[in-house]
Amino acid sequence: MSKFYDSLNPQLIQFIEKQHLFFVATAPLSSDGLINLSPKGLSNFKVINTHCVAYMDFIGSGNETSAHTLENGRMTIMLCSFEKVPNILRLYGKGRAVLPENQDWKSLSENFTTYSSTRQIIVLDIEKIQTSCGYGVPQYQYQGERTQLFDWAEKKGNQGLQDYMVEKNQKSLDGLPTHLAKGK
Repeated sequence: MSKFYDSLNPQLIQFIEKQHLFFVATAPLSSDGLINLSPKGLSNFKVINTHCVAYMDFIGSGNETSAHTLENGRMTIMLCSFEKVPNILRLYGKGRAVLPENQDWKSLSENFTTYSSTRQIIVLDIEKIQTSCGYGVPQYQYQGERTQLFDWAEKKGNQGLQDYMVEKNQKSLDGLPTHLAKGK
C-alpha cells in the first residue's frame, strides 16, 4: 500500500498544505543516544521546492533537531491526515538548521512570519518520499492553534528569550552541541 516518489508532486504539495500538524524525527549516531520525535504546528511548514521543505522553529525546552542534524543530518518528517481520507506522508533526507546570521536566512525567512520566539529555520533536503494508507490513524477535528508559546515569549522579552536559549538550547539531552552553540 505504500508508494515512493523522487520529488513532491502537486497532489503531495496540496496534502502538505492542508495539514496543521507534522512530526520531526532525528537521532544521534550513537546507538545509546536518544531518538527525538517532536510534534510541530502553528502553520509554519512550507514547501520550498519539489526537493526541499522547511519550518520555522521556535524557542523551546530543548534543541534536539539542531544537535542531531549538526552531527549527522539524518531527519524524517511525517505528516498524516486525521480527516476522513487517510494518508501518511514521510519525507526522508538531510536536515540542517539555518540561523538569522546564516547566508540562507534572508531568502528562507521570506516564506514565514517571524516572531520574537523564532529560533531558527529547519530545512530538509528531501532524498526519498513515501506515502502509506494511514488506515489505522483515528480521525480528529482541528480546532485551532494554541497561543501559549507566543504569550510565554512575550512575557520573557527579548533578553529573557536569549538567556533561556543560552541555558536550555546549547546542547541536546545527549550532550551534543547545537547550531546555537557554534561560536559561543
